[in-house]
Amino acid sequence: MASSNPKTINLVTGGAGFLGSHLIDKLMERGEEVICIDNFFTGTKKNVIKWFNHPNFELIRHDITKPITLEVNKIWHLACPASPIHYQFNPIKTAKTSFLGTYNMLGLAKRVGAKFLLASTSEIYGDPEIHPQPESYRGNVNPIGIRSCYDEGKRIAETLSFDYKRTHNLEIRVARIFNTYGPRMLPNDGRVVSNLIMQGLKNESMTLYGDGMQTRSFCFVDDLINGLIKLMNSKTTGPINLGNPNEITILELAKIISHKLCIKENFIFKELPLDDPLQRQPIIKEAKEKLNWYPSINLDNGIESTIDYFKKL
Repeated sequence: MASSNPKTINLVTGGAGFLGSHLIDKLMERGEEVICIDNFFTGTKKNVIKWFNHPNFELIRHDITKPITLEVNKIWHLACPASPIHYQFNPIKTAKTSFLGTYNMLGLAKRVGAKFLLASTSEIYGDPEIHPQPESYRGNVNPIGIRSCYDEGKRIAETLSFDYKRTHNLEIRVARIFNTYGPRMLPNDGRVVSNLIMQGLKNESMTLYGDGMQTRSFCFVDDLINGLIKLMNSKTTGPINLGNPNEITILELAKIISHKLCIKENFIFKELPLDDPLQRQPIIKEAKEKLNWYPSINLDNGIESTIDYFKKL
């Protein structure tokens, strides 16, 4: 018998991408309706193909730098290339996606009274002078560098979101996402986890930058998606850090991946890219207290699952 309660209609921008497709899986499994918007710059249909004939799923090819009119209850705004290779490929387009795309989605949320969640990033902290990073830290970002299209783009996206909240009383949620990895990462996206795994699988030397001692904190995608859902369903506006607080050097990560692949450690060192942060580690006290969220999947298991995915490719 059909339920008399109307289903929640979710709009997921960038829904065919790495994070977006995992979020859609969770929403569909909960019996909610999902409209996926993607222009397929970095997203791929195969990430959402299993839902194509489902009555609760709709896919729209659309570029969010152009407005769109839809009737939805929740907007999950994830659209934006997130790896340096992709966002630097067309930096002006990246900046437009962050500003115009966010502006258009906030305008839609205002018109239809939808809740709005912005997938922001730890990159808004830049190369941090405070370590680890709390939400109160305002960042150390180069506004004119090669990473600025993304870093400053996400900063203006946060600004717009809070101005819509203040001006139009819009219900917003802002998640600052730290390094996330897992199945459906693109093999050529230039992110460190996929880079090292792909080089290892091809028996190539693993490329490390600088001395390999820069740090990151890696969160498995399932944990991250649970955090986003908890944030959207909470009373917390944010911004709130979502990431794994366990810090590791890139050299240690390369050694773990070598061990998992049962290959000899073979590293080459190249010059550190411009404005590449030397440290990245979230303080997640807010997420623990306000969302009862803490990542549960350790790096060992997460890397194994990611390697299995890349082997199947």
